[in-house]
Amino acid sequence: MSEVDGERESRAGSGERRKLPLRRTLLAVVWSFFGVRKAKDLERDVSELKPLHVVIAGVLVAALFVGVLFVLVQWVIRSGIAA
Repeated sequence: MSEVDGERESRAGSGERRKLPLRRTLLAVVWSFFGVRKAKDLERDVSELKPLHVVIAGVLVAALFVGVLFVLVQWVIRSGIAA
């Protein structure tokens, strides 16, 4: 294997590694919203995830949750189900 091939593989591998933390951060936040977390997963998240990313993901997921609730309440009020 040449140096060029090795560089391509390392770049491809780093691209895959970059996608995984975002997914893991979102999963950690979503599971935390439900209050369901295994101790070993919590320890792994604390050691590997960046706190700033967790805070940003938490704020975004909370805003999405509030938005969905708002739309649901507006739909129920307008449909007359609540009357």
